[in-house]
Amino acid sequence: MRPSPALAHPWDLPPDAARALQERLRARVRIEPLPSPIRVVGGVDVSVKQGVARAAVVLLSSPGMEPLEAATAEMEVAYPYVPGLLAFREGPVVMAALARLEGQPDVLIFDGQGVAHPRRMGLAAHIGLLLDWPSVGCAKSRLLGRHRDVPPERGSWVELLEGEEVIGVVLRTRTNVRPVYVSVGHRADLGTAVELVLSCCTRYRLPEPIRWAHRVAGGERFP
Repeated sequence: MRPSPALAHPWDLPPDAARALQERLRARVRIEPLPSPIRVVGGVDVSVKQGVARAAVVLLSSPGMEPLEAATAEMEVAYPYVPGLLAFREGPVVMAALARLEGQPDVLIFDGQGVAHPRRMGLAAHIGLLLDWPSVGCAKSRLLGRHRDVPPERGSWVELLEGEEVIGVVLRTRTNVRPVYVSVGHRADLGTAVELVLSCCTRYRLPEPIRWAHRVAGGERFP
């Protein structure tokens, strides 16, 4: 299944031009409930070792979380590490991995940020917008914003704020385990994004699609 980008742009833009592009793109992100029913969830992660980026996209059934398919791609890292511009460093290899899928997910969960980003254009929002696919960001750490303490029970959450704007939620996926940072990517809203992430968490802190993508990106075999 080869993605047909709804939008396209060069990936080798200088940092100032890349930031300006993010500012232009942010207005095109659509906030709306995720599609229903969701039968296939994709997980996306990228591993970078010795100058080579390896992206993995895995497809799992929903709600069973049964492994269906995995695709990978590798590229030399061509873009420098610049805070806030991760999409320009990892976007090309993610797109290459997506192009190798045979199936198509109903939604993609990225190990990274959606709109919880200085210009509201983290990797999940950026790739979701380019493809016009529903996408959600689920990050292990906070990029920006402030929040209250999260109650310890599974399913508890608090708003992640920058100024007065809600840019995501801090979600407890397991009781007394560190929370994750969930934000809208594209064609999603926070309510359905939280429901999706919780539905994909079985025994662990991270959603199964992200856990599988991380393992495959690191070189493990997919069943």
